[in-house]
Amino acid sequence: MFSKPTRNSREIRTLVGAGTRVNGDVIFSDGLHVDGVVHGNVAIADGASGTLSISRDGVIEGNVSVSEAVVEGTVKGNVEVTERVKLGATARVVGDVVYELVEMASGAEVNGKLIHKPAAAGGRAKKTSPAKKTSEAGSADAAADAGKDSA
Repeated sequence: MFSKPTRNSREIRTLVGAGTRVNGDVIFSDGLHVDGVVHGNVAIADGASGTLSISRDGVIEGNVSVSEAVVEGTVKGNVEVTERVKLGATARVVGDVVYELVEMASGAEVNGKLIHKPAAAGGRAKKTSPAKKTSEAGSADAAADAGKDSA
């Protein structure tokens, strides 16, 4: 009766059906759904945004680089998502997951690192680590000292 609204859902325009095997990289825009097997990297086209969904029987053996991902199946490679990744109860990732926002169901497996990568700061001040500030200050001091020596 009540359905949960999907966030930023993109239309699925590409389908790798059950029983289908793709050997090679897949580059797409909008939406890609995988029920079959992809032996290669999966990525969105330059300047595009795209959502990848992998069913519980779907398998990707390669790296994934997309805007959003909904994983119920298996990925044997690193997953890099610029917006949101949802790992379902049957999801299995053998590799690192780089994400801005992650949703992980009980039972999901990640055999690698979970790496949070915050969104690009749109107008917010960029934080600089203390080590970087020190090295930048040291470089400025060295440049000033070099200027004194040549004067």
